[in-house]
Amino acid sequence: MTLRNLAIIAHVDHGKTTLVDQMLRQSGAVKAHQAMEERAMDSGDLERERGITILAKCTAVTWGDVRLNIVDTPGHADFGGEVERILSMVDGALLLVDAAEGPMAQTKFVLTKALALGLRPIVVVNKVDKPDARPDHVVDAVFDLFVALDASEEQLDFPVVFASAKEGWATRELGDPRESMRPLFDLIVAHVAAPEGDADGPFRMLATTLESDPYLGRVLTGRIHSGRAKLNMPVRALSRDGTVLESGRLTKLLAFRGLKREPVDEALAGDIVAVAGLEKATVADTLAATGVTEPLPAREVSPPTMAVTFAVNDSPLSGRDGDKVTGRMIGDRLSREAEGNVAIRISETAEKDAYEVAGRGELQIGVLIETMRREGFELSVSRPRVIYRTDPETGQRLEPIEEAVVDVDEEFAGVVVEKIGMRRGEMTDMRPSGGGKTRVTFHVPSRGLIGYHGEFLTDTRGTGVMTRLFHGYAPYKGPIPGRREGSMIANGQGKAVAYALWNLEERGRLFIEPGAEVYEGMIIGEHAKGRDLEVNALKGKQLTNMRASGKDEAVRLTPATRLGLEDAIAYIADDERVEVTPNNVRLRKALLDPHERKRDQRRREAEAG
Repeated sequence: MTLRNLAIIAHVDHGKTTLVDQMLRQSGAVKAHQAMEERAMDSGDLERERGITILAKCTAVTWGDVRLNIVDTPGHADFGGEVERILSMVDGALLLVDAAEGPMAQTKFVLTKALALGLRPIVVVNKVDKPDARPDHVVDAVFDLFVALDASEEQLDFPVVFASAKEGWATRELGDPRESMRPLFDLIVAHVAAPEGDADGPFRMLATTLESDPYLGRVLTGRIHSGRAKLNMPVRALSRDGTVLESGRLTKLLAFRGLKREPVDEALAGDIVAVAGLEKATVADTLAATGVTEPLPAREVSPPTMAVTFAVNDSPLSGRDGDKVTGRMIGDRLSREAEGNVAIRISETAEKDAYEVAGRGELQIGVLIETMRREGFELSVSRPRVIYRTDPETGQRLEPIEEAVVDVDEEFAGVVVEKIGMRRGEMTDMRPSGGGKTRVTFHVPSRGLIGYHGEFLTDTRGTGVMTRLFHGYAPYKGPIPGRREGSMIANGQGKAVAYALWNLEERGRLFIEPGAEVYEGMIIGEHAKGRDLEVNALKGKQLTNMRASGKDEAVRLTPATRLGLEDAIAYIADDERVEVTPNNVRLRKALLDPHERKRDQRRREAEAG
């Protein structure tokens, strides 16, 4: 049986996971009578809730006498570490593009990586059945994007398939009968090259992903570059510089069949397999036969651009929700994360029981925090800060810049241009995108976009779509105005009283409901006047023997603003923290004691000048 290895790459929500579902069904990998969850490849709880792919996953389907190893890759630029590694395992790619939206910023991100590796993508224009679909325009836009990314003549001659993954059909021409996915399968077999590899050479395989299995231990997935892998064969692990990390045996050899990994006794060059039996080898290491001394080249992963501090939760409510609350537990968990996720870096800070976690963006770090809180961890998390560089030649300070592509109704384009301009963004393109919408492209400092998304949704009445992509480093753009509002800070510990909150409503919006647990230093609301204000949320109504005039007996409060995890992290100021537990997200000051806060403020003012 011959092999084809291909990745499916696309922007978030353009339908690639749904397309894989259809390929599994129509190839017979999942039988018609078998129950299969919708979006079967998005197996994690967070992936299902958010509708995004976070971790790359492999599956395999058989079409005639050809086995297709298919990798579903993340579409969000924050998970670029996954994308870069996965593309090095495959020989072809399906570029999936929405027939209405066309290529988006993150389509560009993944496509740049694929073209640089020399892959020749097949373009699949999906969702052709949408009422606002404009497939011909989208094909032209994809061609323009290939040209802009310096695609070769061979890559520019890309085949096109029109499809509806939801309806389960694909055609080579728009007027062809819409029956099944057969035209797509046939094109993959014809267009994607069979994997190259010396079947008679020594066994060598580059580890591409790492996971922990409760029964098998550490499981490494990758593509066999040469030779053959056999069950229980002796192997060694080589680091990127050729150092021998360990020697061991392949105690398990697993190949992908449909949605399952099945044990096999042998696998040949070109196949994608998962192996167990090694304790130290990790992503980007080479697994090889015992005589091999040269490691396989591993791709450099783009460096992190943003960092947050994870610290022990030291609030008075610590330990009520979670069972993993010590610095050692947090450090061990972050070390395990860094092993398999090469796009993040963990380092200890000068602060006691605190770690700096550097990654690609707010979404990636937010997903890590959400995963940890579901595992029972309690954390105190700082505001994200960007990672600056220094130009070695000029000594100039450089900061990360992102390309932000915004799709908004025409009436809201003005306010978006104004707001991003205030955040030091520069508009590079503005054009109508059909349906009364305008597409505007900006180059914006990463720090200018921290916390902007919520304001963007408010300004566009929830209709705007913004996608971001790391563009590069550029000279520091100057100061950016921060949050204009101050914080309302509780001055005591107990349960919030409705009457007290009712009196505080006129000062600004509240983040808590009556009955919520509060403590000294906890942020319970936003002070509209721009300075921090210490308030009493525990004060009840004074009882007298005089009957009130009737109106104030029942307190009616405006519903509190509940900030989600990522909103809270983006909202806080530099001297504030987010307390994250399995059941609660609270805002607080980094220093809970008011006297310590005043001393710290005086010290900072003195340092500033």
